[in-house]
Amino acid sequence: MEERKAWRKDKPFGFYARPETNQDGSVNLLRWKCHIPGRANTLWEGGFFPMTMEFSEDYPTKPPKCKFVQGFFHPNVYPSGTVCLSIINEDEGWRPSITIKQILLGIQELLDTPNPQSPAQSEAFLLYTNNRAKYKQCVREQASRYPPPQ
Repeated sequence: MEERKAWRKDKPFGFYARPETNQDGSVNLLRWKCHIPGRANTLWEGGFFPMTMEFSEDYPTKPPKCKFVQGFFHPNVYPSGTVCLSIINEDEGWRPSITIKQILLGIQELLDTPNPQSPAQSEAFLLYTNNRAKYKQCVREQASRYPPPQ
């Protein structure tokens, strides 16, 4: 609840994140629907990428799981859609003080600056490291498949 209040007061422009609504109309604070805008002047510009954040009962001791759609094209996103990023890895950079805003901004940053030291999917990683022109084409195509809502 505290994170939700903080997010509503200080969300970055263009981002969307809110708890899902259950069938009965109640709010599920453990599962959030999010959209991350592609940063201006990058290959990702123009995309509005859907993602879920799943919190465990142990949050904030344990980080949320962040997942794009299955098959999301990025060197640091597993084929399942799970994001590989140190600040949401409890064995690496996770700290209970990290906020939802920091997580979403970190993922937005990761989109345009992949970490080749931590590959999560082979196709995107190999194109990123060996064929940058094809990698850029794939990113632009993906961004065009996720336009912002009108």
